[in-house]
Amino acid sequence: MPNIKSSIRSVKTDAKRRAMNSSAKASFRNASRKVATLAQAGSKEEAQATFATASSFIDKAARKGIIHKNTAAKKKSRLAKKSTL
Repeated sequence: MPNIKSSIRSVKTDAKRRAMNSSAKASFRNASRKVATLAQAGSKEEAQATFATASSFIDKAARKGIIHKNTAAKKKSRLAKKSTL
């Protein structure tokens, strides 16, 4: 634990940020997994509907700076490919 007051404050804010970032990452990971499982099961309509929500989660994470915009584009592209198979 730090002794300097500003460092103590930064530890607290870092914990808050880490919690928010991990929940945002978890939400788009879960949505991505759902798209992949639906696509494998063979239900294309449901997979494409879930792809829309997953891509919005990914875009939101990119806007907030949780993931890089190129990473978001790569993830969306791969998901789109999976959802149409």
